[in-house]
Amino acid sequence: MINFLFQQPLKKHEKTIRLINKLSERLDDYSDAELEKQTEKFKEKINNGADLNTIMPEAFASVKIAIKRATGLILFDTQILGGIILHYGQIAEMKTGEGKTIAAMLSAYLNALNEKSVHIITVNEYLAKRDANLAKQIFNKLDISIGLIQSNTNDHINKKKEYECSIIYITNNELGFDYLRNNMSINQEEILKQDFHYAIIDEVDSILIDEARTPLIISGKAEKDSSKYLESQSISEQLEATIHYEIDEKTKNITLTERGIAACEKILQINNLYNLNNSWIKYILNSLKAKELFIKNKDYIIKENNIVIVDEFTGRIMEGRRWSDGLHQAIEAKERTEIQAENRTLASITYQNLFLLYNKLSGMTGTAKTEEQEFEKIYNLKVIEIPTHKSCQRQDLPDLVYKAEYNKWKSIAHECYDMYKIGRPTLVGTTSIEKSELLAKILIELKIPYNLLNARPENIAREAEIIAQAGRKYNITIATNMAGRGTDIVLGGNPVGISKKQLEELLKTIKYKKQEVLDPRNQQSIELDDIEVAGAILNKHKNSDIEKYVCKISEKYKFNENNNVINNIYEKILKENIIKCKKEKEDILRLGGLYIIGTERHESRRIDNQLRGRSGRQGDKGSSRFFLSLEDNLFRIFGGENISQLMQTLNMDANTPIESILLNKSLNSAQKKIEGYFYDIRKQLFEYDQVINNQRQAIYAERKRILESNCMRDSILEYGESTLEEILKIYVQENNIKNKNRIIIQISKLLNISENFTIEQLNRMTYMEIKNFFIEQLYISYDLRENYIEQLRPGLMRQLEKYYLLQQIDQGWQGHLEKMMILKESIGWRSYGQQDPLIEYKNEAFNLFINMVTHIRQTVTYLVMRSRLIVN
Repeated sequence: MINFLFQQPLKKHEKTIRLINKLSERLDDYSDAELEKQTEKFKEKINNGADLNTIMPEAFASVKIAIKRATGLILFDTQILGGIILHYGQIAEMKTGEGKTIAAMLSAYLNALNEKSVHIITVNEYLAKRDANLAKQIFNKLDISIGLIQSNTNDHINKKKEYECSIIYITNNELGFDYLRNNMSINQEEILKQDFHYAIIDEVDSILIDEARTPLIISGKAEKDSSKYLESQSISEQLEATIHYEIDEKTKNITLTERGIAACEKILQINNLYNLNNSWIKYILNSLKAKELFIKNKDYIIKENNIVIVDEFTGRIMEGRRWSDGLHQAIEAKERTEIQAENRTLASITYQNLFLLYNKLSGMTGTAKTEEQEFEKIYNLKVIEIPTHKSCQRQDLPDLVYKAEYNKWKSIAHECYDMYKIGRPTLVGTTSIEKSELLAKILIELKIPYNLLNARPENIAREAEIIAQAGRKYNITIATNMAGRGTDIVLGGNPVGISKKQLEELLKTIKYKKQEVLDPRNQQSIELDDIEVAGAILNKHKNSDIEKYVCKISEKYKFNENNNVINNIYEKILKENIIKCKKEKEDILRLGGLYIIGTERHESRRIDNQLRGRSGRQGDKGSSRFFLSLEDNLFRIFGGENISQLMQTLNMDANTPIESILLNKSLNSAQKKIEGYFYDIRKQLFEYDQVINNQRQAIYAERKRILESNCMRDSILEYGESTLEEILKIYVQENNIKNKNRIIIQISKLLNISENFTIEQLNRMTYMEIKNFFIEQLYISYDLRENYIEQLRPGLMRQLEKYYLLQQIDQGWQGHLEKMMILKESIGWRSYGQQDPLIEYKNEAFNLFINMVTHIRQTVTYLVMRSRLIVN
């Protein structure tokens, strides 16, 4: 037991952890069959009234033994503590390499005993698949089913089956899109079971903070007209910065000057650039943003002649995601690629409101403390720091600041050269593809071998492999800051990963050459008899299957086929690599451990801390240092007056870096300002989306009611009554006889009333008599129409009711989303009239919603009563 583990506020969990360890000693004597029955026993206890907190010690102890038997790992007390924190709906801040993936399984198992699915949400599909495969090995011992949802799970039946599992591994994107797709379904069979019961979010800061700035959107194609984009692109090339427009890099915004407006109007030969009926301003501003603010190989790449967004936080490409409001089309025009049709929003939700659907939410990450306030205010999540199993020995060296960027990169390259010569593994974190490739070119000139990991497709395929082996001797790895997140860097290399790679190469050689093979790395000789047997086995497999085959062997899956020979080969390779990696680790520790080089400070301190945290895993030695220049974006854009003055007053030698307290203070101040700025953006997005979220929940609840109902007759009649009331209110207020006659004709057509009614007859009736008369006619007309349609095809009326309701709700909601987007963009101007934009937005949104509901009711009534049917 670690002494410093139990300090306030963690001391209260000391007894629980001791009890879990004690119970696990007893459970260790259980047979596999007895251990498997534990799940059934716990479920029975819950059915008899026991709560999860009561059974937690024994449940956690059972998982601890299952982990030990499946993987050979024995849980640290810190991991058990992490599991407890997660169970209580909090964020466990656990440093890199502390075993978050395993800790999550404790809480996931306990909460899955309620017979409701637990979602473990990851940032990418590689991690979801990797963790799900590990979980399957462990939870096989406890009779718990594990599901994996991926974007390529196209088979709806398979996806439904995965969602039925007790614990489900899924990415945040797929979870959100499935939720939106569920609420766009037109029949009950299409809906996937999504229990928003309990979620554990891996890399919680990445998902709830970084990705929360933009909502999830499902789009449909709008009309395609690329002429304005091309013309705007041509205009943007004729305009000059500062003369025709001003650039605000902080907010990524561009404003036209008066000269700029006049120039555009002259080129276009129009009088008003802002004319609502033929607006050009949106197109021109987007073209200017594409020209000045969105940079190739930083913000996007061109892949197969398509513009693909690069995530600024993770450095990963975002397949299928597009910038909205015409910006993506403006970039396509700039790069001369095919301009795709603008998208129309069909459904959307922010990550904030998606995750607030859960009854209980928890998360884990290595860096959450800097965003503690946001987690608590928006998600009601407390951040609890979990002590490391072994104390951190990483040394974070002071920043080195150069006058010019050129000198900074030269210094970084020389640092890499020095590290390579002594054999010390080094990970260089860059902020963009462009910068990572710049450093790679410099290292080529210095003849230093390196591994490059950025958003290029050819590099992404090897992401986990590159990062897993970044701790080997003589390895220089260049990566975007967040690349490979979720994969541990093991000093000396990962023997399993190395062995798998070597076995793959060996088996391919065996299959084609069938001769004695000498492995060059391990200098181990494989017997000829073994090769002959292995070759016979491999003839059953295609070359492309060998990698999967090796993965199964390394994960100790059981096969019906006789593969003992290949298992033996793998075991030989693995044993040698374990010894070799252990020795290599000792050498690296003597050199100082993994060295992290940061090439630029990020806008958030948290991202810098994540990069540093790649070193010093599990008490290993390590160090980190940031190499900066006064020309870096953070200094240049956000540095303020202090930095500008310092650049003028300091007579700096270009090749000599400085360490300055003033610089560090200014830098930290700039980062805090940016964090505050982005927090305000996310907070504003959340506040505005809260308005639409209430409306979204009402619409989705109505859709769900319609889908689950067998008969919507009463609802249609209720819609009809409301429509009649709305028309009759206008009738009563109208004094003009012609207009009154027009209203009566309108109602008669709606209800298919063949007899003529005069105004005189109706004038002799009270409002309630008129209302009751027409409602009675509504019911008569509806019964006649139902009888007619049911004669055409039995059950057709019920299908029509559902179809018209869902069709009009979806069309109305999509139109409403567009209006809300326009309203949100324009509402800010109300502040100039001393009005609170948010309050004004709420009022306007309410009126728009009422109008939408009224329109849906009226249209559905008309379609059901008046539409013509052709039945084959």
